[in-house]
Amino acid sequence: MFSAFRRAVREVTIFHHPSSPPSQKALEMLKSAVSGPYPPTKATTPPLDFRLEVVEAPPTPDQLTTIMSYVSPERTASTASIFLSSHPSTPSGSEAPQTTSAIHDIGAKNPNVMKWPIVVDWTAGKASIGDIEGVKSMLETLRKQRDGEIPKDEKIDQPKGWFS
Repeated sequence: MFSAFRRAVREVTIFHHPSSPPSQKALEMLKSAVSGPYPPTKATTPPLDFRLEVVEAPPTPDQLTTIMSYVSPERTASTASIFLSSHPSTPSGSEAPQTTSAIHDIGAKNPNVMKWPIVVDWTAGKASIGDIEGVKSMLETLRKQRDGEIPKDEKIDQPKGWFS
């Protein structure tokens, strides 16, 4: 009867650096997907349904920890290798930050050391770091769900708590 109230709108955040060309491209793709037909080559298709948040700062330490769990659930990669770029000012070796707090701090002081963009689908538990192809993949998954090609994640709409 009230199933419309349970529908969860996807939450997608782009941690964006305006001077990064990949970040600019990803932001353009995300804005276009939510405001116009998707895919853009098919003018009769509706836009994708998600809430886009644009943040022009690195993720917080807690957000970095969550994103890390989306990207490398088995913790096979080091935190620094996932989030830090190969920019000449990026600390390496024993100087490389190993904690999410240290990565946040260094990214806040010098944004060039971060891999941009960092795009996160909080609802689906997916993230793409410094990779336009990963953003395209996220959008394609959303399109397939919208068009019924793959089932929507039913867990999103289910209540959480003692009685579920």
